[in-house]
This record gives sequence, C-alpha cells and structure tokens, in this order.
Amino acid sequence: MIYKKNVTDSDGFKLLSLSAGNGIPLFVIGSALFYSRAFSDELQNHFRMVFADHRGFTENPYDDGDISRYSMNILLDDIDKVRITEGLDKFIILGHSGHAFMALEYAKKYPENVLGVVMTGVSPDYSENNRLKCEEFFNEEAGQKRKDIYSGMMSELMGKIAREPEKRFLHFCLCSGARNWYDPEYDASWLWEGVTTNMEMIDHVWGVIFRDIKTEEGLQQLDKPVLLSTGRFDFVTGPATRWEKYKPLFRNLTFKVYENSCHYPMIDNREEFNNDLIMWKESI
Repeated sequence: MIYKKNVTDSDGFKLLSLSAGNGIPLFVIGSALFYSRAFSDELQNHFRMVFADHRGFTENPYDDGDISRYSMNILLDDIDKVRITEGLDKFIILGHSGHAFMALEYAKKYPENVLGVVMTGVSPDYSENNRLKCEEFFNEEAGQKRKDIYSGMMSELMGKIAREPEKRFLHFCLCSGARNWYDPEYDASWLWEGVTTNMEMIDHVWGVIFRDIKTEEGLQQLDKPVLLSTGRFDFVTGPATRWEKYKPLFRNLTFKVYENSCHYPMIDNREEFNNDLIMWKESI
C-alpha cells in the first residue's frame, strides 16, 4: 500500500504520520510503521487511515535525561499537532495496548475534535496489581505448550538485550510472543522492521505514567462513544473481567471480547475485528 507521508516537528522530535484511504478519519496512535502493518488495508475502503508516531517511536534529539518531555499532556499535544499536519477536523482516535490510554485521554482533553474512541488490547491500568493479575491469568489459562514456548523464548531475552540494548523493547515484545498471539509460535518480527524505539520515553511512560493512570477520571463527563475490545486470552494486559467495575462509568460504551484472540485482535481475528469496527462506525 502506498501511503502519503508527513513529518511533524514537535520540540525536535520528528513524528512520522502515514495516511491512506477514504471516509471518516481513523487516527491510530503508536508507531506509524508498526500499526500501518498491523491493521488491514481493507479498512481503507471505509476510513481515511492515519497512523502516527509518538515520542517513543522516533529518535530522541536530546541526551540530558529530562523525562518531563514525556508528560501525558505533552504527548496529547503532540497528537493534536499531528492532527493539524494531517488536516483533520473531527475523527475517531484509536489506541492499542498502552496507546489506548493516550487515545482516551486525548478525547478527554480535546473532545471537540473527537467523534469516537477505540481502545483495544488494554487493561484499566498497568499497575503492579494488574501485573499480578496477568501472571495469575497466564498460570491458570495458558496451556503447557504455550508456557513452554514462552519460557524458551524468554530465556534468550537477556542475551539479545546485551547485544542490542537500544532494542530491548522490541526484543521483549518478540520474546514474549506466546503471551501476545493466539498462535504462540507466531513470528511477529515483520511488524517491527525499521521501527525506532526511544527507550527513555517508553521506560517512563509505560513504567510510570501507565502504571499510575486513573482511567476512571473524567469518564462520566466524556460523552463520546467508546469501542473497547480485548482478546479472551490477552496474557499481556490481563483478563477482560478487569474492566467490570469500570464499564458503568462510560456514558456510551460498546464492549467486545474476541474469543480466539490474545493481545492483537486486529490480527488474530482480523475479519471479525474489521466488521465490528465498521459497524460501530456506522452507529455513531
């Protein structure tokens, strides 16, 4: 697929965005390269797909360890700068995994720009309690083959990080693949080809901001429709039941669990995921 490319400069960070397709804009936050591969080209028949980097997926122009550059407010403002670059007025914003927090928080801060929010493959927070729930879920629900594959791949992680410390996020994601994919042997390396990771940002945002995030804050004031989905066997962010006490706080929520999926419903259950997204779009 041929994408139109743009680069937005935000305080020295060069944020790539890729766009293609027709229809209501669907703005996907994360790595533009990664997510333009992860989502089906078929969606471009129904949406103008816009894939955009944040500061975790571009070169870090600084070498001073100043993590204040990665506050949630700054990251949300970056999204809005890319919105302006792409000439978007009103759009649907989508985030997968930790990026779902960014999508939701953007809608809270800039509701005038948002038609709806799509969150997939995410738990209400990435706290220590959530990590423990994930471990419990994996131990109870994963089959022995999956556990053996996971152990074998993770035994290689430290050696790979020692050889390429700047790629430790990439290596972690690939070595933990048996938690990510319905097929525990799935090779996801093609998704990561050429993807840059700024570990200073990723360490702080995933390790601190997403750990402490209060997803429930401002939900009852958010009148935008939200499509929240998760895989039945998402061993990365935990069981779908973690959302039960939060669901009543959304004013307009559609909730879906994909029975034959782990952390990536858009790939594990591609056709069903696409159909659900298109139908939900028609209803908002």
